[in-house]
Amino acid sequence: MTFVYPAVFTPHENGKGYHAVFPDLECCEADGPDLEDAVENARAAALNWVTVEIDEFEGDLPFATHVEDIPLKEGQIVKLISMKVKLLPDSD
Repeated sequence: MTFVYPAVFTPHENGKGYHAVFPDLECCEADGPDLEDAVENARAAALNWVTVEIDEFEGDLPFATHVEDIPLKEGQIVKLISMKVKLLPDSD
């Protein structure tokens, strides 16, 4: 199953790298030395977040906020992050 969530990327104050937060995924954040790495790290963080939510909390995932509804500060950008999760039946 494919999940897509928006992430807000903020440049680090020192100008080196980006910090990403997911408005819809509580405490899901990532960093990277450049935008490309920050996007990949954000994808990995979101995949981990969604996988844990499905495994431990029976998959009650939040709805994704529309990009147009996310307030941005100067310099911030939003990217849609997609991840594929393979759902397997319980092996218990």
